[in-house]
Amino acid sequence: MATLATPKKLEVKDFKPEVSPDWCPGCGDFGVLNALFQACAELELQPHELLLVSGIGCSSNLPGFFRSYGVHSLHGRALPFATGAKLANHALTVIATGGDGDGYGIGLNHFIQAMRRNINITYIVMNNEIYGLTTGQVSPTSESGMVTKSTPGGNLENMLNPLALALAAGCGYVARGFSGDPKHLIKLYKEGIQYPGFALIDVFSPCVTFNKQNTYQWFRDHVYRLEDKGHDPTDFHAAMDKALEWGSKIPIGLVYQNLKKGPPIDALDPALQDGPLVHKPAGLTREQRKKMIAEFE
Repeated sequence: MATLATPKKLEVKDFKPEVSPDWCPGCGDFGVLNALFQACAELELQPHELLLVSGIGCSSNLPGFFRSYGVHSLHGRALPFATGAKLANHALTVIATGGDGDGYGIGLNHFIQAMRRNINITYIVMNNEIYGLTTGQVSPTSESGMVTKSTPGGNLENMLNPLALALAAGCGYVARGFSGDPKHLIKLYKEGIQYPGFALIDVFSPCVTFNKQNTYQWFRDHVYRLEDKGHDPTDFHAAMDKALEWGSKIPIGLVYQNLKKGPPIDALDPALQDGPLVHKPAGLTREQRKKMIAEFE
């Protein structure tokens, strides 16, 4: 009598493609990618059931270095693409990746709207506090006074606080990690992916080429783990206090998790209750489909 074979336990190598990352040696994004390999393996996420979506930037090259479905979309547009993909096939695990310029600059409105809608995707933002791909201009998260190629006299703008913004926008899972602390980052990834709604994981990912201020050592001297200080991530007001903390010490870890938040929009839409849209008949004849395709040729 034939028996079903036991599925092979997934390993990190199952998510590594033939194409190797081409980031600068020492780039923090290597740690972000390696932690994601490990988290997906530990969660037993099948590569064919996983989609990675990105925008534009050094960090947005990540889907090309990961064995799964992947899309390298437009600048600042990772979240609307990820939203569409999730609604078309809500059986997929959808992870959006990008940088601080891509996500908190040109893509800022999409960031807010995705949190408001509570779409069930995980958003990993590699925050290096500078525009790396375009060789070192000030970004939305650059500190005030920071000297860059575009601000030789020092940055005159106040830095954007993505964690406080996420809390104010109603994000149900808000966390911050550091690529130099991979084991801690893996835990945040796994929690964020399993959270039933929009999850933000802002990751300090040092740019070793263009940001000489926020280096690995700078982060190691400043960051501390929230769980080591007894932080209650279910307390919204305590979470906001921690989100606003920036100075000699900067918190990383799970800032906030709303365990009572309503279901994500993809679980509420009536059109999605009978299964993913991609598995439903299109309702068109072969001739109708050919005619529609011909209009765009």
